[in-house]
Amino acid sequence: MTAVHLIAALLSVLGFAALALAMERHQQDLFKSILVPMRTRLLRMGGWILLLLALVLLVRASGWSLGLVAYSGHTSLGAGVVFLTLVGIERWRLRHAPARNTR
Repeated sequence: MTAVHLIAALLSVLGFAALALAMERHQQDLFKSILVPMRTRLLRMGGWILLLLALVLLVRASGWSLGLVAYSGHTSLGAGVVFLTLVGIERWRLRHAPARNTR
């Protein structure tokens, strides 16, 4: 895999991670509170900017036809990595949660 594809994959993962952290549900799950609206907007904008940068990088490197195909693959990979990470964090947290008294 060339450096362009590694960078595009990293940008996609970071972009989707920022978009996930911009969601109140994930903020509550990960931070136990909701972020201030300005920080949420910055995360959302940052996520879209990172995804747009990945698109520009791939289109400039491979042209529109192959660049769009590569972008589709990188965004699918990025979304999958972020999704599986969030699922893994939640499962780890449930497994290591203190035992509740159920009397």
